[in-house]
Amino acid sequence: MNDVLIIEDEQKVRSLLGRIISLEGFQVTEAGDCKTATKKLEQQAVDLVVCDVKLPDGSGVEYTKWIKERFPLTEIILLTAYGNIPDGVQAIKNGAFDYITKGDDNHKIIPLLHSAMQKVELSKRVQRLEKQLEGQYSFENIIGKSPSIRAAVDLARKVATTDTTVLLTGETGTGKEIFARAIHQASKRSKQNFVAINCAAFSKELLESEMFGFKAGAFTGATRDKRGLFEEADEGTIFLDEIGEMSLDLQAKLLRVIEAGEILRVGESRVTRVNVRVIAATHRDLKSAIENGSFREDLYYRISVFQIQLPPLVERLEDIPLFAHHFLKVYALKTKKKIDHISDNYLSALQQHSWKGNIRELKNVIERSVILTTGDKLEVETLPSEFHLFASSSPHKEISAFAMASAEKLHIQKVLNYTHGNKTKAAELLHIALTTLYRKMEEYAIK
Repeated sequence: MNDVLIIEDEQKVRSLLGRIISLEGFQVTEAGDCKTATKKLEQQAVDLVVCDVKLPDGSGVEYTKWIKERFPLTEIILLTAYGNIPDGVQAIKNGAFDYITKGDDNHKIIPLLHSAMQKVELSKRVQRLEKQLEGQYSFENIIGKSPSIRAAVDLARKVATTDTTVLLTGETGTGKEIFARAIHQASKRSKQNFVAINCAAFSKELLESEMFGFKAGAFTGATRDKRGLFEEADEGTIFLDEIGEMSLDLQAKLLRVIEAGEILRVGESRVTRVNVRVIAATHRDLKSAIENGSFREDLYYRISVFQIQLPPLVERLEDIPLFAHHFLKVYALKTKKKIDHISDNYLSALQQHSWKGNIRELKNVIERSVILTTGDKLEVETLPSEFHLFASSSPHKEISAFAMASAEKLHIQKVLNYTHGNKTKAAELLHIALTTLYRKMEEYAIK
């Protein structure tokens, strides 16, 4: 039930209003002055205040400002015996929903109540959605307990509160956009727009018009002016994914935005100023791109002021079960299936996979398994064929020594390929001593 507080010093008027409003289905509380009203506002949730302009201990117009500062979702309708334009204007400036005259406007009060309540409900709904988004993209919701991912999260937390440009690096599918959103959500810009664009998804011309906008008549089909994504992100954050794929011409324009906060729409000669935080991401080695002339060195040093490397999934083996259970919940709910367990063999097979597609690949594998599962547990039979080498249908089923040796040899070879032959790094990823790795390489004739 919606709660209404009536603030009116005349008892008869207050009682009459209370009776009329309660008959409309609202829960009514009454107060005769600002002091009493303040206590009630602090003690209970109030959706709507109906307040007289002249009260024994203050002005309803000024009291409106006080209420809105402390209870921004509460709407206020002001009542006055003698309406005047300056008071009405000030009331609206102070946040009142409306300002009406007693007697002359009695027929307006009920429709106004319902209109104000609709606004309250909308504001509450927006607030709930904002809280859900804050939770969804918070650092607390980044999955993983491995040292490498916790180190990346710690760095991101520290830079989030600044306006510093951030460069997120790492393989495709490691969660760079999730990190970008979490940084934005933890920043002072969190109430403003977060705009994301994949620079690899557009041609040079289309990317330029998407990023910077265009003036009507700038090219065939440009029938009206269009704001670019930098303007949409003004006062907020723009996330430039796969920035390494951007053409050199656009890199020069981007450098201008970062350095001077100025954009130039396609076909326009007048610059537009913007205040945007830039978070960029790439899976490419930008230093190599600088050497071969495909990326500007000056832009690199502007976007890499604070660089965060996101680890591949193969370096986060202890996090794979966490991801698996998380995605199981997501897709079980989506498909309306009651699946709440994952077999040990299934998890073991996941942890021995190379995961070239990282978290994105794991997500797809779990979705596939959920679709194929008819019981309440994910089993290895639902995994793609390349996983079956490492899996047995039962934890108690014996595996031949030859099969185990083949699986171990293949896994060691995959890890060595991943580390480009760096045996020290490979031993760390395999969680074995370096001497053990050399022994196994000799045993399996791995070069």
